[in-house]
Amino acid sequence: MPNNQTKKLVQSSIVIVLFTVIMLVAFYVPIVSIVAMGFALLPIAWLAATYNRANAIAVAIVASGITFIFGGIMMFLTSLIFAVAGLAIGDAIRTKKSKIYLFISTGIALLFTFSILYVALVKFFNIDFVKLGLSIAKESYRQSLKVAEQFSPQQVLTPERLDETFRIMETAMPSTITISVFILTFVLISINLPLLKRFGIDVPKFAAFKTMRLPRAVLWYYLITLSISLFVQPDIGTFLYVATLNVSAVLWLLLTLQGLSFIFFLLDEYKSPSFLKGVVVLLALPLYSFIILLGIIDLGFPMREYVKDKIQKK
Repeated sequence: MPNNQTKKLVQSSIVIVLFTVIMLVAFYVPIVSIVAMGFALLPIAWLAATYNRANAIAVAIVASGITFIFGGIMMFLTSLIFAVAGLAIGDAIRTKKSKIYLFISTGIALLFTFSILYVALVKFFNIDFVKLGLSIAKESYRQSLKVAEQFSPQQVLTPERLDETFRIMETAMPSTITISVFILTFVLISINLPLLKRFGIDVPKFAAFKTMRLPRAVLWYYLITLSISLFVQPDIGTFLYVATLNVSAVLWLLLTLQGLSFIFFLLDEYKSPSFLKGVVVLLALPLYSFIILLGIIDLGFPMREYVKDKIQKK
């Protein structure tokens, strides 16, 4: 027992040092900073997957606290994000959860952490990076419009339409942040799980993308939000308008993924060349309406069973 406790203490200390060093590199070494951030959660995730939850949380708190000493409040807040992600990933691995559970739980944990840090920055430091970013982008576009006036008196994007566009962007910010957080979660998982596997951790695997089936409730949520948009038509700026716009954006993404999954399923069933999947992904953005329609059909009707039966009868 003493040997096990000593081993845990030594490994926890190493994790604290590694995490601090990676965060220092991420903040102070410009060329490799992005790469370092991609691996920052790895030590915490390994520890959380190896030892109990309480020990991992304690180490994450100590490691984040040390980054505050070296880098101040911004490094501390950034380190909290990666520490939370590492804890969520490691805990899901230790408890033998599926990879989809790992993905969702990590995404929710990061989203919750971002929300707390955002509120803290606004309340205590008067820093609203969302409004700041939008104002900088808006001012940049306004300057571009002034330059464009010198070459063409007829403008496609007037100042009024620019203001309306940015109002919609600000309204849709919750869904944009949510989608961005889950994309970040997917990237972090894709980078770190193979490395954890190399370190002897038994990591879960995603099922093939072509087998993805969202809950049918997603279809009903989409129909409800679509009905509200078409028939109720809430006024711009109201709570119902903001909620409908943001929920719709998330549902569009989910149904787009479902549609792509259905296309991948068809390509594999008909033994099509693999490069066609890449072509489909490239065409997904300009043809997103058609992809969403396929996602709706796939959720609402047993199309996969029909395709399999048709192929078997040949």
